[in-house]
Amino acid sequence: MKWKDWVHVTKLDPDKQLKPGDIDAIAASGTDALMLSGTLNVTQENLADLLKQVKTYDLPLVMEPAGPEAVLTKGINYVFVPSVMNTSDVQWIVGKHRAWVQMQKGKIPWEYIVPEAYIVLNPDSSVGKVTRAVCDLKAEEVAAYATVADRYFHFPIIYLEYSGVFGNPEVVRAASEAIDSSILYYGGGINSAEKAAQMGKYADTIVVGNAVYDQGASVLKATVDAVQ
Repeated sequence: MKWKDWVHVTKLDPDKQLKPGDIDAIAASGTDALMLSGTLNVTQENLADLLKQVKTYDLPLVMEPAGPEAVLTKGINYVFVPSVMNTSDVQWIVGKHRAWVQMQKGKIPWEYIVPEAYIVLNPDSSVGKVTRAVCDLKAEEVAAYATVADRYFHFPIIYLEYSGVFGNPEVVRAASEAIDSSILYYGGGINSAEKAAQMGKYADTIVVGNAVYDQGASVLKATVDAVQ
């Protein structure tokens, strides 16, 4: 399973409800993987319930934890663990991670762990507020964060997170041009083939989440077709 080759990932929030038949449509859309990820009200229980709904489909499953309190590893192919580069609170860079290691007491399956460098760019989003991210960044500042994450910290993934709003393509382009080895993910406001194609020009992988809940799973296939 080559996660570095994925170009389209669908993000499913454990705190949101899918309509009947939506998971069938999502699985048939051509998306490369499903990511179980949310910021608010994520628990072991609603994560397990979402996993139960999706695990029967032949799609790679990624867990992206909001914190050490609710992390699934059984039945999951990868755990993508974020560190927020532009936070003003160090716990979102390394503190939550230290707590997770202590809680797990040596039981973390490291071969399935993939670190992510998050650059959060929507100040009104839940993730922006919770992580105290400094979001009013110029393109060159975002590019500098991307370079630090890539060249200095050697993160396998750099994730530009606009979370619910469509971002600035020039910012995504600047980050893309600053990266040498990392895979660039983009997430935020992709609810059409046109927007998928626009960000797909610069990001290696696009992530579609809110559109599945707001517009239904039918919009997903259009975004998949635009980048594959």
